[in-house]
Amino acid sequence: MKLKIGIAQVDIFLGNPQANQQTIIDYAQKAAQTGVDVLLYPEMWQTGYALTELDRLADHNGDESQALLSQLAKQHHINIVGGSVATQRDHKFYNTMFVFDRYGQKVSEYDKLHLFGLMNEEKYITAGSHSNVFNLDGVPSAGVICYDIRFPEWVRTMMATGPQELLFVTAEWPEQRIAQWQTLLQARAIENQSFVVAANRVGHDNDNVFGGRSLVIDPLGNIVKQASD
Repeated sequence: MKLKIGIAQVDIFLGNPQANQQTIIDYAQKAAQTGVDVLLYPEMWQTGYALTELDRLADHNGDESQALLSQLAKQHHINIVGGSVATQRDHKFYNTMFVFDRYGQKVSEYDKLHLFGLMNEEKYITAGSHSNVFNLDGVPSAGVICYDIRFPEWVRTMMATGPQELLFVTAEWPEQRIAQWQTLLQARAIENQSFVVAANRVGHDNDNVFGGRSLVIDPLGNIVKQASD
């Protein structure tokens, strides 16, 4: 099975969901025009790490984000691994990935398990508790969010069920640790004998500069494709 993969390596407007939604729409259109089968978005694309404003910004039950991603998947007939967005459920906030098939049906939902202390994520976000495996166009796949990739045993737990052939990674990975980004992703590809597709954002927020360099890596750890910074 061959899949044409699209990665949306984008800048994110801090605390501005409307502007970010337009970026998501634009990239779905571009992906459809180039015949992409699966489109991957970056982490927290709707708001960025505006964690102190989650009361105002977080998507209640993820309803708005899910509706948009489902519509884009169905309209353009592409599978979408929807990066992640800040969601609110039961008076708690989560960093949530939604995955939709090309018919607009949700095939997976995942809350980030490992929260990143250097960006104060654990002070605002509640950790998830379940794995994230799904099937896109007949290809067994899994998905994780950013800091999750520093925990090989967690990734292995998911990848060993199947086994999974594709690991999708969505991130807001800072520029100063971009070398580790590549090394960790290559390690996850090699140890799980799977392809890794990883989307990182570019640009900056009030406290961080982000490194881009989104990647596609083969099961031997070879870089198939790498974006710039």
